[in-house]
Amino acid sequence: MTEEDAAEPEERFLVFAPIGRDAPLTCKLLASANLRGHVCADIDEVCRRLSNEGAAGLMIAEEALGSRALSCLRDVLARQSAWSDVPILVFTGTPAALGPRPPLGAMLEWLGNVTLLERPLRPITMLSAARSALRARRRQYIARAELQHQQRAVKERDQFLAMLGHELRNPLSAIGMALNLEAEHGGAKYREIMRRQVAHLGRLVDDLLDVSRVTSGKISLRREHVDLVALTERCLLVLRPVVQAHGTMLDYVPPSDPVWVLADTVRLEQIIGNLVTNASKYTAAGGQIDVHVRAEGDEAVLEVRDTGVGIAPEMLTRVFDLFAQVEGTLDRAKGGMGIGLTLVRSLVELHGGTVGVASPGLGGGSVFSVRLPRVERAATALEAAEERARTDGADARAAGLSDVLVVEDNHDSRELLSMILTRRGHRVFTAADGPSGVDEALARKPRVVLIDIGLPGLDGYGVARQVRAALGASVLLVATTGYGQPDDQQRALSAGFDLHLTKPIDIGQLERLLDAPRERAS
Repeated sequence: MTEEDAAEPEERFLVFAPIGRDAPLTCKLLASANLRGHVCADIDEVCRRLSNEGAAGLMIAEEALGSRALSCLRDVLARQSAWSDVPILVFTGTPAALGPRPPLGAMLEWLGNVTLLERPLRPITMLSAARSALRARRRQYIARAELQHQQRAVKERDQFLAMLGHELRNPLSAIGMALNLEAEHGGAKYREIMRRQVAHLGRLVDDLLDVSRVTSGKISLRREHVDLVALTERCLLVLRPVVQAHGTMLDYVPPSDPVWVLADTVRLEQIIGNLVTNASKYTAAGGQIDVHVRAEGDEAVLEVRDTGVGIAPEMLTRVFDLFAQVEGTLDRAKGGMGIGLTLVRSLVELHGGTVGVASPGLGGGSVFSVRLPRVERAATALEAAEERARTDGADARAAGLSDVLVVEDNHDSRELLSMILTRRGHRVFTAADGPSGVDEALARKPRVVLIDIGLPGLDGYGVARQVRAALGASVLLVATTGYGQPDDQQRALSAGFDLHLTKPIDIGQLERLLDAPRERAS
């Protein structure tokens, strides 16, 4: 095979015309039209090259289609992939050259995609047929690429679902065992295990919901002026113990000057957390993770560098794809579903920025770089005044909390929440649906109403509107719901809620909400 043949064998016609100079003349004519042909010495070479290398099509003289040639072609064509239908251009022969043969039409049914070119053949006719065959073949290649993409996506989806099952079963298993041991022996240790694992489950669900909403464009940002230097430092205070528990060092030397961006603080925390967590997951004990923040012209740069397993060159363009994950082992003790980097890219792009990755290869570590538009810090007097007004208003409504109404249709959740609040000194009333929730609120006039959103009869938004209209600012309305996206929070605030708590509810957070005003009043 020549170097040219090896370059693009699938764009080349295989020519087999064993009598005279038909084959080389055909290749010469193809070359004059910037088409490529290769002369095959025998039918075995035709079948071998077609099977191993592919071809744009076959050009075969009819007199070469003896019984052995037909059998060879039939075998190789029968092994074509579903997407393939190799074009075959047959140059018809003269009766003298063919001798006693069955009619050519009898062979067409099983040869497949055959075009007959009658001799004597005009060059323009042959070139027209060749171009048409090549266009059809290229469309088949496009179909092949799409099928391969779909097959890869299905494989990655199945791998993701397997990882998801693994990640969900781990905390559920721990919760189940802790429940059994707590029932038999009691003890705070088992309850702490359950709390920790429930929090882990909540984070998994949040990640799944976030990546779905962000990648489909169903999320909005609550932008404010954020110092990326200070925010990174706060995030790393929380992340450092987790990283160091894996035996990995985490280093961050903040620059002396702030680096301001106009961004959603919560989403920036997700970006930083996911990048550092990803670095920790792929960096063995004794390794190093370095975080840097700097200003470069009109950009703010966040860089996370690790000494971990590195990334193979073929994966560099795919590490941010949904369901794509660097190959690992069955040991997934550090957890993760391979969606964190997808979420990072989507959130960065929502902020008008870019994220990239560099790695010298496997074993060489990796560097993830986030670039966001940098801004100058605006005056903050108005913002501070607005924040004080919001805080003072909430505190005023929350003063003297004692009566709490829980509106929740799930029996177990309603009863457990009622028990917890009662044990903490609150007088608790309950309702199991929207209409009765409104009736109880108007009759009891509680200081706080905890309202589930998905209620029968009247949803939580409707309950909040009616209670707010009747009781005004004297009641603190808190949404307790499984819908935790920023636009869900905004919808709750628009309906009259003061606060939005996402299930599973952090009891410590709820306790601080209810108890802090009473402590200030005492």
